Formats: sequence, C-alpha cells, structure tokens
Amino acid sequence: MAGRVLGKALATVSLSLALASVSVRSLGCRSIPAYRNSLSSCWFHLNPIIMSSSNGAKQNSHNKSRTSPYPGSKVERSQVPNEKVGWLVEWQEYNPVEYTAVSVLAGPKWADPQISESNFSPKFNEKDGHVERKSQNGLYEIENGRPRNPAGRTGLVGRGLLGRWGPNHAVDPIITRWKRDSSGNKITHPVSGKNILQFVAIKRKDCGEWAIPGGMVDPGEKISATLKREFGEEALNLLQKSNAEKREIEEQLQKLFSQEHLVIHKGYVDDPRNTDNAWMETEAVNYHDETGEIMDSLTLEAGDDAGRVKWVDISDKLKLYASHSQFIKLVAEKREAHWSEDSDPGCPGL
Repeated sequence: MAGRVLGKALATVSLSLALASVSVRSLGCRSIPAYRNSLSSCWFHLNPIIMSSSNGAKQNSHNKSRTSPYPGSKVERSQVPNEKVGWLVEWQEYNPVEYTAVSVLAGPKWADPQISESNFSPKFNEKDGHVERKSQNGLYEIENGRPRNPAGRTGLVGRGLLGRWGPNHAVDPIITRWKRDSSGNKITHPVSGKNILQFVAIKRKDCGEWAIPGGMVDPGEKISATLKREFGEEALNLLQKSNAEKREIEEQLQKLFSQEHLVIHKGYVDDPRNTDNAWMETEAVNYHDETGEIMDSLTLEAGDDAGRVKWVDISDKLKLYASHSQFIKLVAEKREAHWSEDSDPGCPGL
C-alpha cells in the first residue's frame, strides 16, 4: 500500500512538472533561452491550468472544463469548486453527472465502444493498434477501468462529445504573416511600436466561436500530415476543389509546412468538452509566412467544420475558443510582435 501511495505521489509530481506553470517566455522573461526540439524548431509549453500544490489545491484551475451546460446539450455538470479540482483532495461526496452524447454512443469509426462492452479491451497509456492512447503529459491513472483526467475533476463522467476514453489527440496549425500596407511595408502598432502579426482564424460551426483551424489526428496519421490536412480542409475548402486545384494548393502548402516552425504547445488543454474520463490534448504549431508570398497565392475559403475564415490581427483583445488565445499570445511573444498596449511587466524576483 505504501508503495502504491508513493507511486501516486511521484506520478502527481511528474505530471505537475509536465503540465505546470505558464512558460517563462509568456511572462515576458526574454533573458531565459528557449528550448529547441530535434527539428531545430523552438518549443514552448503552456498549459492553461496550474497543477496541484502539495495540499492538492489549485489556482486558475481548468475553468472551461467545468462549464455548464455541456456543449451541444442541456446537461449541467456537478459543480466543482477550485479547491476540490485536484484528485489529491479527498471528496467523498463528489457525485459527477454521467453523460456520453448519442452521436458517440452510435458507434462511429472515430469513437470507442463503451467500457462495459465485452469485446473492448483498450490498452491505456500505450499505442493501442493504430489508436494513440498515450498522453503527451505522461502516465494517467485508471480507476474502475476508466482513465482519470490528469488535470482533475470536471463534474462529469463518461465521454461527452469525445470519441476516445482518455486522451483525444488534435492539432492546431497557427498560420501567420505580418500585416502590411498597400506598399508592402509592415504595419506597426501606434502604442507598442511593434509590428502587427496576423493569423488565419475560422468561425466554428458547432459553437460559433472564432478559433485556430484544426482537428483530430486520425489513427496512424502523422502529426505533420494532420496539420497540413486540417488547414487545407477548414481554411482553403480543399475537399471541394477539383483535382487540378488540389494539386496547385497542396504544392503551395508544402512550401509553407516544410519550413522551420514553432511548436507552441504540446499536451493537455482546457476544453469545454473535457470530462473526468476523456480529455483533449493538442499540438499547436506555428508556421510563419515571413514575406506573405505563399499565402498571397492562396484564397481563404471556409470548408469542413468552418463557417467562416479570415485573417485576424493578433492582440490581447482576441476572444477565442478553448485555450487558443493563450497559444496566440505565445506566438506573438516569440515573433516579437504586438500583443498588448500595456508595457511589459518583466519578471521581478527571477
């Protein structure tokens, strides 16, 4: 028993380190060097939650993962106060609502069966055939045969709208360019004096919120392929193009997606679809068109899950879906672009 308790404690500490604090770069600490991955691309980690302290309490806990009603339904979650989010906090009275959407229970190819089905034996925390059940934040607990959300309680069990038990892997391609005037000169913000960066945003059909184009990783699909596919389908309406048009678009996309890029976030995200047993994880990657020539050759056209698509100026006034505003902020900081009219507070005490 002592070994199991110690193991859980170590797992919690490990997860806390993996998910924990906002990247120091997002705090304006420009003197701290950036990490780099094996592809010579900068890597920054931002998680929208701050994990449990030693007593299990949390600050700025996953808020969107506790919102009601649950998306696409009238289901109200059980209320979870900030101090009860962490699993380390004992809460015997916790009584979450059970909910899995009918569209998931119908058994589409992208969804798991119910845990109770006799022919379903998922291999959690590992690659399960073509389905990736490993979390990008490390090992997660299994309780009564169900995966447990590593970020804490959400007030709802089951899968909601999510197809997979445990992590549901997605990608968010952040395509950026500099805002320019009619003469091709970069436009600077009158207050901050920094160049204004733009990114391609879509308006989601399901909730009407503006967001980064993106979607789920298909079983066996490489992340790089998903990033390019989702952007083409949602921001360029690639699925509705002729074969000749597809070839021309894909040639330009290859130029954009084959260049050096920034991995902005990799792991758990605060998402309104999350439950105690199923949650979203994403890899948000920034591809920057420095001259704007590649994207100038492509016409934005909403497709697939997108209702609208357009270039949006990046600033702290953006209101975006899930954790997307935080991802965009990190992009602006790395590109040394305009974000806020407020002066940089710096990092006193570091």
